[in-house]
Amino acid sequence: MAPASSIPAAQPLPGDGEADGNGEPISEGEALARLRQCADQSHQYYAAWWLGRNRSRHPEAVPLLITALQQRRPRDPLAGVEENAVARNAARALGKLGDPAAIPELLAALDDEDDGLREAAARSLGELAAIDAVAVLLRRLASGPAGAGATRPDSPRLQEPCEAMLEALGAIGIAEPGVLALIEPFTAHERPLIRSAACRALLQLSGEARWADPLVQLLDHPQLQVRRAALMDLGAVGWRPALEAICRTLAENSLKLIALRGLVEQGEHHDASIQAEAVLSAMDSLL
Repeated sequence: MAPASSIPAAQPLPGDGEADGNGEPISEGEALARLRQCADQSHQYYAAWWLGRNRSRHPEAVPLLITALQQRRPRDPLAGVEENAVARNAARALGKLGDPAAIPELLAALDDEDDGLREAAARSLGELAAIDAVAVLLRRLASGPAGAGATRPDSPRLQEPCEAMLEALGAIGIAEPGVLALIEPFTAHERPLIRSAACRALLQLSGEARWADPLVQLLDHPQLQVRRAALMDLGAVGWRPALEAICRTLAENSLKLIALRGLVEQGEHHDASIQAEAVLSAMDSLL
């Protein structure tokens, strides 16, 4: 593998669009070739993103991404570089590809010392509905808001990526009393994004309307980032009674449309009183 210095921390890596760092689009074959080589981490980073973004179904995609995830290193705060950029993108991509063969390695990543990698692994395990992840997620969050949810002394980050882990528990869908009891204290966390994630998970798992009310209230939060998160959380759950509140939220119409699409796709599981036609009509008004 190339030295970690090949990925400067201060410079953005490719992976935010369909083209590579030179502005040229690549093919699936090129993405696989870039991930297969080990001489250039920036090419691996972009290739992992490309395969996930394009939902590759090539038989080599998942094995190569698992190998990339296994290349993670211990973090060195003095190195001034991001050691695990490739592994993080590989973890994200594996969730998008939906192959359960990735679950064992993603589970191992949940115990990695790199919290960014734990975050990526948690989100992907949620996407994969990996029941085996529940026990590990509960263990990582067991110390509650005062432990796992505490701010680090040397960073604004929390001890655990609680937002991603809580969302994963909701997505996996194991609504056992112990799971609900562990999540509930996070609804009183000082950070609104953590409260939103906890309410989202509880609403998904229990279907109780009382967990929707705090999410609807967050749609009026003064911070745009919080309003955006609440939109996505209500959409992910498909809570149709939030239709009007979503439409009047001060946020981008593009995000409202994503949330409303969630109401259409997921809403039948929660509330049939608001028909999909009403949601579709609201979507038309935003276009």
